[in-house]
Amino acid sequence: MSQPSKQVDWCLKKAEREIEEGRRIGQRNPKHRGLIKKHPDQKEAADFIEKAAENLNFAISLDSSKHGDTAISSLFYCMYHCFLAIASKFGYESRNQTCTIALMAYLKEEGKIDLDNRFIEMFKYKEDQEGKEAYSLIEMREEYTYGSKTAVGKHIINELVKDCQRLIEDTKNIVHFNA
Repeated sequence: MSQPSKQVDWCLKKAEREIEEGRRIGQRNPKHRGLIKKHPDQKEAADFIEKAAENLNFAISLDSSKHGDTAISSLFYCMYHCFLAIASKFGYESRNQTCTIALMAYLKEEGKIDLDNRFIEMFKYKEDQEGKEAYSLIEMREEYTYGSKTAVGKHIINELVKDCQRLIEDTKNIVHFNA
């Protein structure tokens, strides 16, 4: 069993345990922080793509010298919502970023999606990246969300905007043409 396969299996079991625990203690609508299998949902996938595009447009509208921190966050969620669109298309609900990334790696490994591995790697911490990508978007989001800096170099924002545009297009192809 490959690492992504093991991670997805762990995420599915985690959600199952958490939902069962919620039911056991009497919660009406128990929540999970993992991954559940459900029916594929093209509408939800399309809605996530729309949400990704809204995040991208918002980031583009910001002055990165004053609101770069907010732009980084919006670009992070643009890409993340693309991943959630792909998850919905294949019948998964994720409430955990690590599980979502593991699912993308698993779907790629299984040949179900054609996704540049670079996008998956950007959502890993530097020390966990296989190819040591130029950016760890998850680290950038954390640095700018929890740190005091607000300015981000325009070249970094421009590069991430291009990545987001490409990922949105790739996601549309996966969701709409990978039926």
